[in-house]
Amino acid sequence: MQTEPLQTEQVAFEKRGAVGILTLQRPEVRNAISAQMAEAIESVVNHCENDPEIRACIITGSGPVFCAGADLKEVAQGRGADLVRPESGFAGFVYARKNKPWIAAVQGPAHGGGTEIALSCDMIVASRTANFALPEVKRGIIAGASGAFRIARFLPPALAIEMVATGRPIDAAKAHAFGMINAIAEPDDVLETAMALALDIAACSPLSVRETLAITRRAARGDESYFRGLESDAIATVMAGPDCREGAMAFIEKRAPQWKS
Repeated sequence: MQTEPLQTEQVAFEKRGAVGILTLQRPEVRNAISAQMAEAIESVVNHCENDPEIRACIITGSGPVFCAGADLKEVAQGRGADLVRPESGFAGFVYARKNKPWIAAVQGPAHGGGTEIALSCDMIVASRTANFALPEVKRGIIAGASGAFRIARFLPPALAIEMVATGRPIDAAKAHAFGMINAIAEPDDVLETAMALALDIAACSPLSVRETLAITRRAARGDESYFRGLESDAIATVMAGPDCREGAMAFIEKRAPQWKS
Protein backbone atom coordinates (compact mmCIF):
# COMPACT_ATOMS: atom_id res chain seq x y z
CA MET A 1 0.00 0.00 0.00
CA GLN A 2 1.31 3.45 -0.94
CA THR A 3 2.03 5.73 2.00
CA GLU A 4 3.03 9.37 2.23
CA PRO A 5 6.74 10.03 2.85
CA LEU A 6 7.93 10.98 6.33
CA GLN A 7 7.71 14.74 6.83
CA THR A 8 10.83 16.48 8.19
CA GLU A 9 12.47 19.87 7.78
CA GLN A 10 15.73 18.13 6.79
CA VAL A 11 14.42 16.42 3.64
CA ALA A 12 11.96 17.74 1.07
CA PHE A 13 9.92 15.79 -1.47
CA GLU A 14 8.33 17.23 -4.61
CA LYS A 15 6.45 15.54 -7.40
CA ARG A 16 6.64 17.17 -10.80
CA GLY A 17 4.41 15.18 -13.07
CA ALA A 18 6.05 11.78 -13.48
CA VAL A 19 9.26 12.81 -11.71
CA GLY A 20 9.91 12.56 -7.97
CA ILE A 21 12.48 14.97 -6.50
CA LEU A 22 14.17 14.35 -3.14
CA THR A 23 16.09 17.34 -1.74
CA LEU A 24 18.54 17.28 1.16
CA GLN A 25 17.81 20.32 3.30
CA ARG A 26 20.56 20.96 5.84
CA PRO A 27 22.58 23.63 3.99
CA GLU A 28 23.84 25.06 7.28
CA VAL A 29 25.92 21.87 7.76
CA ARG A 30 26.60 21.21 4.06
CA ASN A 31 23.69 18.74 3.94
CA ALA A 32 25.56 16.31 6.19
CA ILE A 33 23.52 13.18 6.86
CA SER A 34 21.95 12.82 10.30
CA ALA A 35 20.00 9.89 11.67
CA GLN A 36 16.77 11.83 11.18
CA MET A 37 17.67 12.51 7.55
CA ALA A 38 18.48 8.87 6.88
CA GLU A 39 15.05 7.80 8.11
CA ALA A 40 13.32 10.47 6.03
CA ILE A 41 15.33 9.69 2.88
CA GLU A 42 14.44 6.02 3.17
CA SER A 43 10.78 6.98 3.50
CA VAL A 44 10.89 9.18 0.37
CA VAL A 45 12.68 6.51 -1.66
CA ASN A 46 10.06 3.94 -0.68
CA HIS A 47 7.29 6.39 -1.56
CA CYS A 48 8.79 7.10 -4.99
CA GLU A 49 9.27 3.41 -5.70
CA ASN A 50 5.68 2.61 -4.73
CA ASP A 51 3.98 5.49 -6.53
CA PRO A 52 2.92 4.20 -9.97
CA GLU A 53 2.73 7.76 -11.32
CA ILE A 54 6.45 8.36 -10.70
CA ARG A 55 8.63 7.05 -13.53
CA ALA A 56 11.99 8.66 -12.73
CA CYS A 57 13.55 10.09 -9.58
CA ILE A 58 16.09 12.80 -8.73
CA ILE A 59 18.10 13.37 -5.57
CA THR A 60 19.70 16.77 -5.04
CA GLY A 61 20.75 19.14 -2.27
CA SER A 62 19.87 22.65 -1.16
CA GLY A 63 22.48 25.37 -0.99
CA PRO A 64 25.96 25.37 -2.56
CA VAL A 65 26.91 21.83 -1.45
CA PHE A 66 25.31 18.56 -2.57
CA CYS A 67 26.28 16.57 0.52
CA ALA A 68 29.31 16.47 2.82
CA GLY A 69 28.60 12.89 3.88
CA ALA A 70 28.06 11.74 7.44
CA ASP A 71 27.44 14.25 10.20
CA LEU A 72 30.72 13.79 12.06
CA LYS A 73 29.28 15.34 15.22
CA GLU A 74 26.90 12.40 15.44
CA VAL A 75 29.77 10.01 14.62
CA ALA A 76 31.93 11.55 17.37
CA GLN A 77 29.07 11.11 19.83
CA GLY A 78 28.96 7.40 19.05
CA ARG A 79 25.81 7.58 16.91
CA GLY A 80 27.39 6.71 13.57
CA ALA A 81 25.43 3.47 13.34
CA ASP A 82 22.19 5.47 13.39
CA LEU A 83 23.06 6.96 10.00
CA VAL A 84 22.75 3.48 8.48
CA ARG A 85 19.26 2.07 7.98
CA PRO A 86 18.93 -1.74 8.36
CA GLU A 87 17.51 -2.35 4.88
CA SER A 88 18.76 0.58 2.82
CA GLY A 89 22.19 1.33 4.25
CA PHE A 90 23.88 4.69 4.74
CA ALA A 91 21.54 7.69 4.45
CA GLY A 92 18.64 5.33 3.84
CA PHE A 93 19.76 5.35 0.22
CA VAL A 94 22.97 3.62 -0.88
CA TYR A 95 21.61 0.05 -0.69
CA ALA A 96 17.91 0.86 -1.03
CA ARG A 97 16.02 -1.32 -3.49
CA LYS A 98 15.43 0.86 -6.52
CA ASN A 99 13.53 -0.42 -9.54
CA LYS A 100 13.09 3.02 -11.06
CA PRO A 101 15.91 5.11 -12.55
CA TRP A 102 17.55 7.57 -10.15
CA ILE A 103 19.52 10.66 -11.14
CA ALA A 104 21.84 12.58 -8.82
CA ALA A 105 21.69 16.34 -9.49
CA VAL A 106 24.97 17.43 -7.88
CA GLN A 107 24.97 21.22 -7.61
CA GLY A 108 28.18 21.48 -5.56
CA PRO A 109 30.79 19.39 -3.73
CA ALA A 110 29.86 15.78 -3.00
CA HIS A 111 32.28 14.44 -0.41
CA GLY A 112 32.44 11.16 1.48
CA GLY A 113 28.92 9.84 1.78
CA GLY A 114 27.85 12.51 -0.69
CA THR A 115 29.90 10.84 -3.41
CA GLU A 116 28.57 7.47 -2.27
CA ILE A 117 24.99 8.71 -2.61
CA ALA A 118 25.75 9.96 -6.12
CA LEU A 119 27.40 6.65 -7.07
CA SER A 120 24.27 4.85 -5.86
CA CYS A 121 22.27 6.53 -8.62
CA ASP A 122 22.05 5.37 -12.22
CA MET A 123 23.06 8.72 -13.66
CA ILE A 124 24.76 11.89 -12.43
CA VAL A 125 24.32 15.47 -13.62
CA ALA A 126 26.84 17.83 -12.02
CA SER A 127 27.58 21.51 -11.87
CA ARG A 128 30.82 22.59 -13.50
CA THR A 129 31.86 23.74 -10.00
CA ALA A 130 31.10 20.36 -8.39
CA ASN A 131 33.75 17.95 -7.22
CA PHE A 132 33.78 14.45 -5.77
CA ALA A 133 35.91 13.04 -2.96
CA LEU A 134 36.20 10.06 -0.64
CA PRO A 135 38.21 11.65 2.20
CA GLU A 136 37.39 9.08 4.89
CA VAL A 137 41.04 8.08 5.37
CA LYS A 138 41.74 11.62 6.55
CA ARG A 139 39.21 11.11 9.35
CA GLY A 140 40.29 7.64 10.46
CA ILE A 141 37.21 6.01 8.96
CA ILE A 142 36.44 4.17 5.71
CA ALA A 143 34.40 4.77 2.58
CA GLY A 144 32.10 2.03 3.83
CA ALA A 145 28.87 2.94 2.05
CA SER A 146 29.84 1.42 -1.29
CA GLY A 147 32.32 4.12 -2.31
CA ALA A 148 35.45 1.99 -2.00
CA PHE A 149 34.23 -0.47 -4.64
CA ARG A 150 31.74 1.51 -6.74
CA ILE A 151 34.30 4.22 -7.54
CA ALA A 152 36.43 1.58 -9.26
CA ARG A 153 33.64 0.97 -11.79
CA PHE A 154 33.68 4.55 -12.99
CA LEU A 155 37.35 5.51 -12.91
CA PRO A 156 40.59 3.88 -14.06
CA PRO A 157 42.15 1.80 -11.25
CA ALA A 158 45.05 4.18 -10.61
CA LEU A 159 42.76 7.20 -10.26
CA ALA A 160 40.25 5.32 -8.11
CA ILE A 161 43.04 4.18 -5.79
CA GLU A 162 44.42 7.72 -5.61
CA MET A 163 41.00 8.99 -4.54
CA VAL A 164 40.45 6.44 -1.76
CA ALA A 165 44.07 6.45 -0.53
CA THR A 166 44.63 10.23 -0.43
CA GLY A 167 41.14 11.65 -0.06
CA ARG A 168 41.87 14.11 -2.88
CA PRO A 169 38.85 15.33 -4.86
CA ILE A 170 38.35 15.21 -8.61
CA ASP A 171 36.48 17.96 -10.40
CA ALA A 172 33.43 17.58 -12.58
CA ALA A 173 35.40 17.95 -15.81
CA LYS A 174 37.66 15.01 -14.99
CA ALA A 175 34.73 12.93 -13.72
CA HIS A 176 32.89 13.63 -16.97
CA ALA A 177 35.93 12.80 -19.10
CA PHE A 178 36.13 9.34 -17.53
CA GLY A 179 32.38 8.70 -17.78
CA MET A 180 31.55 8.99 -14.10
CA ILE A 181 28.93 11.67 -14.75
CA ASN A 182 26.49 12.05 -17.64
CA ALA A 183 26.39 15.81 -18.08
CA ILE A 184 27.88 19.07 -16.81
CA ALA A 185 25.64 22.10 -16.31
CA GLU A 186 25.93 25.62 -14.98
CA PRO A 187 25.29 25.76 -11.21
CA ASP A 188 21.80 27.22 -11.58
CA ASP A 189 20.84 24.73 -14.30
CA VAL A 190 21.74 21.42 -12.66
CA LEU A 191 18.26 20.47 -11.49
CA GLU A 192 16.61 21.46 -14.76
CA THR A 193 19.22 19.49 -16.73
CA ALA A 194 18.48 16.47 -14.55
CA MET A 195 14.75 17.10 -15.04
CA ALA A 196 15.17 17.05 -18.82
CA LEU A 197 16.89 13.67 -18.55
CA ALA A 198 14.20 12.38 -16.18
CA LEU A 199 11.41 13.56 -18.49
CA ASP A 200 12.99 11.76 -21.44
CA ILE A 201 12.93 8.60 -19.33
CA ALA A 202 9.37 9.25 -18.16
CA ALA A 203 8.20 9.48 -21.77
CA CYS A 204 9.20 5.87 -22.36
CA SER A 205 7.36 2.70 -21.41
CA PRO A 206 7.68 2.25 -17.62
CA LEU A 207 7.79 -1.53 -17.96
CA SER A 208 10.41 -1.40 -20.70
CA VAL A 209 12.58 1.01 -18.71
CA ARG A 210 12.28 -1.04 -15.54
CA GLU A 211 13.13 -4.38 -17.15
CA THR A 212 15.91 -3.01 -19.36
CA LEU A 213 17.40 -1.11 -16.44
CA ALA A 214 17.53 -4.29 -14.37
CA ILE A 215 19.59 -6.03 -17.07
CA THR A 216 21.97 -3.11 -17.60
CA ARG A 217 22.49 -2.65 -13.87
CA ARG A 218 23.35 -6.32 -13.49
CA ALA A 219 25.82 -6.11 -16.37
CA ALA A 220 27.47 -2.95 -15.01
CA ARG A 221 27.48 -3.78 -11.31
CA GLY A 222 27.71 -7.56 -11.21
CA ASP A 223 27.03 -9.21 -7.88
CA GLU A 224 27.73 -6.72 -5.09
CA SER A 225 27.33 -9.24 -2.27
CA TYR A 226 31.03 -10.19 -2.31
CA PHE A 227 32.17 -6.58 -2.08
CA ARG A 228 29.64 -5.77 0.61
CA GLY A 229 31.07 -8.65 2.65
CA LEU A 230 34.58 -7.22 2.28
CA GLU A 231 33.21 -3.81 3.18
CA SER A 232 31.54 -5.08 6.35
CA ASP A 233 34.76 -6.74 7.52
CA ALA A 234 36.77 -3.58 6.83
CA ILE A 235 34.27 -1.38 8.65
CA ALA A 236 34.40 -3.64 11.72
CA THR A 237 38.21 -3.47 11.76
CA VAL A 238 38.36 0.30 11.35
CA MET A 239 35.57 1.08 13.81
CA ALA A 240 37.23 -1.10 16.46
CA GLY A 241 40.54 0.71 15.99
CA PRO A 242 41.78 3.83 17.78
CA ASP A 243 41.68 6.24 14.85
CA CYS A 244 37.94 6.46 14.15
CA ARG A 245 37.00 8.60 17.15
CA GLU A 246 40.25 10.56 16.94
CA GLY A 247 39.61 11.52 13.32
CA ALA A 248 36.12 12.81 14.06
CA MET A 249 37.24 14.73 17.15
CA ALA A 250 40.16 16.29 15.28
CA PHE A 251 37.79 17.46 12.55
CA ILE A 252 35.39 18.99 15.07
CA GLU A 253 38.24 20.62 17.04
CA LYS A 254 39.91 21.85 13.83
CA ARG A 255 43.29 20.27 14.53
CA ALA A 256 45.56 17.72 12.91
CA PRO A 257 44.68 14.15 14.00
CA GLN A 258 47.13 12.16 16.10
CA TRP A 259 46.86 8.67 14.63
CA LYS A 260 47.41 5.75 16.97
CA SER A 261 47.13 2.72 14.69
